[in-house]
Amino acid sequence: MLGLGSIAKKVFGSPNDRIVKSVRPLVAKINALEPEFKALSDEGLKAKTAELQKRARGGESLDKMLPEAFANCREGARRALGLRAYDVQLMGGIFLHQGNIAEMKTGEGKTLVATFPAYLNALTGKGVHVVTVNDYLAKRDAEWMSKVYGQLGLTTGVVYPFQPEAEKREAYRADITYATNNELGFDYLRDNMKNSIEEMAQRGHNFAIVDEVDSILVDEARTPLIISGPSQDRSELYVAVDKLIPFVTDEHFKLDEKTRNVTFTEEGNEFIEDKLAEVGLLPEGQSLYDPESTTLVHHVTQALRAHKLYLKDQHYIVRDGEVMLIDEFTGRMMKGRRLSEGLHQAIEAKEEVKIQPENVTLASVTFQNYFRLYSKLSGMTGTALTEAEEFMEIYKLGVVEVPTNRGVNRTDEHDQVYRTAREKYEGVVKAIKEAYERRQPILVGTTSIEKSEMLSQLLNSEGIPHNVLNARQHEQEAQIVADAGKLGAVTIATNMAGRGTDIQLGGNVEMKVMEALAADPEAHPDELRTRIEAEHAEEKAKVLEAGGLYVLATERHESRRIDNQLRGRSGRQGDPGRSSFFLSLEDDLMRIFGSERLDKVLSTLGMKEGEAIVHPWVNKSLEKAQAKVEGRNFDMRKNLLKFDDVMNDQRKAIFSQRLEIMAAEDLSEIAQDMRHQVIDDLVDEYMPPKSYSDAWEVEELDAAVKDKLVLDLPVAAWAAEEGVDQNDIRDRIFEASDKAMAEKLEAFGPETMKNIEKQVLLQTIDAKWREHLMRLEHLRSVVGFRGYAQRDPLSEYKTEGFTLFESMLNSLRQDVTQRLSQIRPLTEQEREAMMAQLVQQQRAAQPVVTEETAPPEEVDPSVWGEVGRNDPCPCGSGEKFKHCHGKLA
Repeated sequence: MLGLGSIAKKVFGSPNDRIVKSVRPLVAKINALEPEFKALSDEGLKAKTAELQKRARGGESLDKMLPEAFANCREGARRALGLRAYDVQLMGGIFLHQGNIAEMKTGEGKTLVATFPAYLNALTGKGVHVVTVNDYLAKRDAEWMSKVYGQLGLTTGVVYPFQPEAEKREAYRADITYATNNELGFDYLRDNMKNSIEEMAQRGHNFAIVDEVDSILVDEARTPLIISGPSQDRSELYVAVDKLIPFVTDEHFKLDEKTRNVTFTEEGNEFIEDKLAEVGLLPEGQSLYDPESTTLVHHVTQALRAHKLYLKDQHYIVRDGEVMLIDEFTGRMMKGRRLSEGLHQAIEAKEEVKIQPENVTLASVTFQNYFRLYSKLSGMTGTALTEAEEFMEIYKLGVVEVPTNRGVNRTDEHDQVYRTAREKYEGVVKAIKEAYERRQPILVGTTSIEKSEMLSQLLNSEGIPHNVLNARQHEQEAQIVADAGKLGAVTIATNMAGRGTDIQLGGNVEMKVMEALAADPEAHPDELRTRIEAEHAEEKAKVLEAGGLYVLATERHESRRIDNQLRGRSGRQGDPGRSSFFLSLEDDLMRIFGSERLDKVLSTLGMKEGEAIVHPWVNKSLEKAQAKVEGRNFDMRKNLLKFDDVMNDQRKAIFSQRLEIMAAEDLSEIAQDMRHQVIDDLVDEYMPPKSYSDAWEVEELDAAVKDKLVLDLPVAAWAAEEGVDQNDIRDRIFEASDKAMAEKLEAFGPETMKNIEKQVLLQTIDAKWREHLMRLEHLRSVVGFRGYAQRDPLSEYKTEGFTLFESMLNSLRQDVTQRLSQIRPLTEQEREAMMAQLVQQQRAAQPVVTEETAPPEEVDPSVWGEVGRNDPCPCGSGEKFKHCHGKLA
């Protein structure tokens, strides 16, 4: 009996079917243009690109040009690579251009699919980024697909770690740039730490095509990218705060050993606030609840944790003046490991050893917020539907399932569940042995390197030859995966394996040709290829006869997507194949989700040793468990993003401000606005609006003008004049400060002054932003405690984060004004004194030959003094002393 939903689907088609159907007319248009583009010469293809570029830059929409661009690109790929794109590949390209995720099965040629939307969108001249999961794939795909783009008259670049700056800038200037997600994110952060636009590598974020989009935008989105550097020395603050903690008594804090947490009580907060004020760490009139106190609260909390949670000789030891952590599981010292967020420094202060500086965040961004910078984003993968909700909610990306070129011809067996891991692995080895004996290639998936090595030992003891795939070498990974479809091949792979390289039955022809050419460079390439293709066809026929590729997974992953990815390695392009999962009740996922109930069922069934239960409802209950874990992980990523969004708005504001400053020719107006704002604030602070003159703090204003503006003005005399109000004094200070800056401009000259203003602004923004990031980190680490007071930590973080940002901008204005006010040209005497000092330093650096240090006479060893037997001989022979003049007779 069909359900109502299934009946409706049969009549109307699924939403996915309708999307696929809607692009078929476009594919028909591209196909209709094929004869016309086939008739073009190689130069004709490039001329077509130039014509399309002109139209795109003239304002014609890319959608309108799509059929011609795709037809041109298909012909370019056919000539450059000998590959003619299938209709479903064109479909995938259309969905990518529309800003979707194209879910395409393994072996459907995603690398080629990306060239179509990349070519079309590159016509605007704004650049296209193709994002891959590792550096090897970025280089391989760029090299391979650059033949297509070159055939069409476009340039290709590739970005990789530790690339020379000039080369990196060149790569980003190319029409299409291949890079990893990490390198793109780090370059974005690095660019926003540069001092001039010419030094920046990226030229905007126009369109990105993300390969293995689920891996990059979901799996790797849990951890942000961070550029860090050593912080300023805060040892004194750690020591000062540490001295207060011994006065804290039991009623001042609450200790929760289960969660390893310690917090101040209300009395504790009041007590520590008084103590901090007493020793001058908390300014007068400021409380610990003020946003400005965030860093101080962080330090006090870490000091309390260091004293009450971390015990000497249990959690750490002190050796050679260094605090070394102890591993709670093994009891071993963890040399080089340090606690983060200033906790290690707090323990060092407690133990009175040298305090090492902590690293601070100079810049950070999450992948979610980096990829949301692009005007248009798209992605492709073999498995995305299970995460469709996340892609839509976070990135506004729809997921479209692209039909396969040929139907999937793979048998997916029900899971086999054993009672113990030992029985499971016995079953796995037996299944591998059977497949090996019938020469069927088998890919065995494991969840960790440790388990893959353990299984490898079991196979060794059975005498079964095999390859183990690990994460250490990407190039080796590609080679092993390319061989995994050969007759009788046994390949053990961890979860991360097999990305980006297709497992072809009978092996990979291209790889075989490359190997043969490397072995015999004299061989004729065409003859070699013909011979290898014939051998490959013969071997493929044998593999097909043996049943195609068998994928055997030794565990379920907590994400269904990873399981589907592994399964999808088999049955490419209509090939036959088989997949099965071998599980045990001791597996992590089974243990966490209801294995006790299953254990009872298995016991009731009276299962014998080594038997497995195979039933559809086991699959169903496991899928539900996986869906629960996926939901929980999604919530964690969403929460991380909500907190990062607060910083993201501020990051964008600061980065765009930096960009404006770097691009500006003249910054005197911005500097003047900042200076006038500082004067406004000072006058309002010491001469409040609508207040009487006897309430004015004239002396304080005078001191502040000297400090912040480096001006000696008769403020007191002005204030004593009859009929003078705040605005008169404000205007006089404006006038005096503008005059002082005009004199500086004349003394330095316009060009030098412009340069000074630009550098002061950029350096101050960077320093203030770094301080602000540290404050936000500290706020983030303590804001969770607000939940105990029934206050939402996120809204508290938003409110206080905004207050901190405002106070950062205020202090930025003050610092810029003060630094520019302090700058002055050197007097003639100062310049002469400086030159004399430099000459003195250079002389001091020259070795001075005195009688005591004069070089010894080569011919007279009696004046050499004591020479070590292994030291070079003073005679200059280059020999050791013991082999030369010190040789024993």
